[in-house]
Amino acid sequence: MQNGENQMLKEKLIEMRKKYIGDSCALFYPHDPLYIVKGKGTYLFDENYNSYLDCINNVATVGHCHPDVVKASNEQKLLLETNSRYLHPKIVELAYKLSSLLPSPLHKFYFLNSGSETTDLALLLSFYHTKATEVIVIDHAYHGHLMSSMALSPYKFNRPGGAGKKDWIHIAPCPDTYRGLYNKDTIVKDRNENHASETEFDYGAAYASEVIRIIDDIHRSGKKLAAFICESMISCGGQIILPPRYLKLIYEAVRKAGGVCIADEIQAGYGRCGEHFWAFELQDVVPDIVTIGKPMGNGHPVAALITTEAISKHYAQSHIEYFNTYGGNPVSCAVALSVLEVMEKENLMANSKKVGNYLMNKLFLLQKRFPNIIGDVRGSGLFIGVELIEDIVTKIPSPSLAEKIIYKMKERKVIISREGPDGNILKIKPPLCFSCQDADMLCRNLTEILENNI
Repeated sequence: MQNGENQMLKEKLIEMRKKYIGDSCALFYPHDPLYIVKGKGTYLFDENYNSYLDCINNVATVGHCHPDVVKASNEQKLLLETNSRYLHPKIVELAYKLSSLLPSPLHKFYFLNSGSETTDLALLLSFYHTKATEVIVIDHAYHGHLMSSMALSPYKFNRPGGAGKKDWIHIAPCPDTYRGLYNKDTIVKDRNENHASETEFDYGAAYASEVIRIIDDIHRSGKKLAAFICESMISCGGQIILPPRYLKLIYEAVRKAGGVCIADEIQAGYGRCGEHFWAFELQDVVPDIVTIGKPMGNGHPVAALITTEAISKHYAQSHIEYFNTYGGNPVSCAVALSVLEVMEKENLMANSKKVGNYLMNKLFLLQKRFPNIIGDVRGSGLFIGVELIEDIVTKIPSPSLAEKIIYKMKERKVIISREGPDGNILKIKPPLCFSCQDADMLCRNLTEILENNI
């Protein structure tokens, strides 16, 4: 097919999408959407087979269309694809494999289809376990698109047109050490009083104290805490890496108050942080509930919630049977097992650490060259954020600059996106097979765009 014919087809697809697809279902690059026909490794290909380096697709954990994962899916589809009410080895094998990667006492599994569903179930289990209703969330957090998970997501309910905060939701400040409640500027301002340098200041304790204050307020109001939920690395809220001791101090306080600690690993888990398989391990904590989704199936819809014996039993004692038509089906489990096998065989967690460090170092050098454009570079493994600003003194966010950059990068065949409460943070969350050569391509193009004054 010639390029002209492809363009006509693309225009027809856009027209049909506008006619038949929900108006709120967004596309990347809405002014000039990409028509993608194929994926392989860290690359996507458009209708003319131009290749684009994919720097944001954290769903394709082991790379687009990995042949081992495709094979596992096809082979199981030829045998059986049904619900999990029949005995079948795949669901048990997957639970057993994942339990070997989790700390005790996390060994009770519920399999679902999406991260949003796991958030909903985590909320339900917490309510049954604690007989309480109050939940603490982090400002700007996103935990899913169901009504229940959107209620836990300031990223959604606090936006124009959002439903607003429910009475049982309590919002703690985002532990952003660059521009949050406690940051370098506020520490410098209070340094004479505190007698502490920036490096000595305990950001984790400071931000944890805000959560502990909310717990005290809940008790004073005569209510009880059901749960505290936090992404182990905050994604849509701005690619935030939690300060040391943050979760450790909060988990202690939450459990003392009778609440449940929920670690959302939907975007942060599966070796993405480089140091550990689970990002909560960066904080040296063990949650009561872990939710996972995106990375499990390399694009196939599969998710899981893992919890303790005690929490699982409390829900079972309610005599409400839990059943998910597709969750835990043999095909989904075969795919998820294959993803874990590929990760181990190709040593992708170690690759995430190596390439992530390499890329971060290059971005730090870029920040030094353009301090009035790049305010902050932060990340762990292949979970990286680049904060764009108007100037170094005011730190005013620059979402317009971020928007220009992602379109300029698209012209150069590099897919990147932006997020954060101000939309000014370039997010980098590629497949875990991302290479140093891929990192070079990303940084080379970003450098040239900045050198050319955008």
